[in-house]
Amino acid sequence: MPAAKPLSRADEVLLISIVVLGDDAFSTTLQQELVRRAGKKVTVGSLWVSLNNLTERGLVRKRSAAHPDRKGGRPRIYYRVTPRGVRALQRARDFQDKLWEEVPDLSVYQSS
Repeated sequence: MPAAKPLSRADEVLLISIVVLGDDAFSTTLQQELVRRAGKKVTVGSLWVSLNNLTERGLVRKRSAAHPDRKGGRPRIYYRVTPRGVRALQRARDFQDKLWEEVPDLSVYQSS
């Protein structure tokens, strides 16, 4: 398994979307969640590249399942954040919290 590297903002948003969707995290629902959550519209191809990268890093696990409402075609691929992925998200959250400690109210800078 490759050494842990920090999450990019895109990795973080995608992992959060997978967590939020739970058992319903597959390409179509992930695309919708990325638009809803971050205003990001992504192609299925670029989404698969990102998901494969997260899978190779051990942050996401994927499983395929036939969709009961569809006849034929390829099985749907579902994604789930691994314990390693959860730890990476927690580190990212902790970093953001620490980064913002002691930052004064930014509204005072808006009048300048």
